[in-house]
Amino acid sequence: MFKTRITELLGIEVPIIQGGLAYLARAELCAAVSRAGGLGQITAATLPSPEALKAEIERVRQLTDRPFAVNFAMGHRPLEPYIDAALEAGVRIVTITGGNPEPYMRYIDQRVPGVKKLVLVASVRTAQKAEALGADAVIAVGFDGGGHLGREDIGTMALIPRVVDAVKIPVVASGGIADGRGLVAALALGAEGIEMGTRFVAVAECPAHPAYKEALVRAEAADTVIVERSIGRPARVLQSGGARRILEAESRGATLEELLPLISGQVNARAALEGELEDGFVYAGQGVGLIRDVPTVAELFDRILAEARAAAARLRPLLPFS
Repeated sequence: MFKTRITELLGIEVPIIQGGLAYLARAELCAAVSRAGGLGQITAATLPSPEALKAEIERVRQLTDRPFAVNFAMGHRPLEPYIDAALEAGVRIVTITGGNPEPYMRYIDQRVPGVKKLVLVASVRTAQKAEALGADAVIAVGFDGGGHLGREDIGTMALIPRVVDAVKIPVVASGGIADGRGLVAALALGAEGIEMGTRFVAVAECPAHPAYKEALVRAEAADTVIVERSIGRPARVLQSGGARRILEAESRGATLEELLPLISGQVNARAALEGELEDGFVYAGQGVGLIRDVPTVAELFDRILAEARAAAARLRPLLPFS
């Protein structure tokens, strides 16, 4: 259906990658995205053990024979046992997010050469570093995105062309993208695919609590805020009671030790999985303003492809050289 360097690299039909989604990127969501023609992912670091990751991988294989990836997000726990589990289970596509990827890229290469490695970046410098380390592609996330972001406040529209110009490997655009118009825009900027996170929370197959999904449907683009700036880990979250408490603590100069009870993964997990939004926080990008329902993944892909076709058709008569 599409032919870009990303579809060819990953063996997929549609250049759409599902984000890592801490606590939420489980087998059913991953398999649904892969069955629809994109690249689904399992999140590794928020699973309780390497054995749980192996079980999740096996569950995906029971649900689809399409390519899928495992996401390794730094900062939660030591990742080597999880990497070993994934490689032993035959996973050959990984994404690495959240910090310096070099130790883990080398660790993977030493054990199983040829694994496809995609690295999340938020600047030209980090994209060039990932390329020099041997990344097969970079996922460039703009300031519009949800979850942890780069420290430079550069939006997706400004970031993607700069990264495309700076590296030779394929670039995937991420941040604020939630529909087929965003896919066409990303391709026009030189990206070879897109990654979506927030949009894949509000689908039937995602294990997020219904209250989280409904909050995304109700929200507008302005209903997100940046937390954790004071500790150098800016993250975009949905406005909530928990988010306000984090911002208030940061505004009065709270130390990391004081912030930890407010920003821990357990607080995020309770909000995302149990619906305790006012007592915690959940991640969301500015693309939330484009989310108006909770379709199945298959329905979402059909819609995105129809929107992309319509956007491309609209452009043709507007371009004097088409």
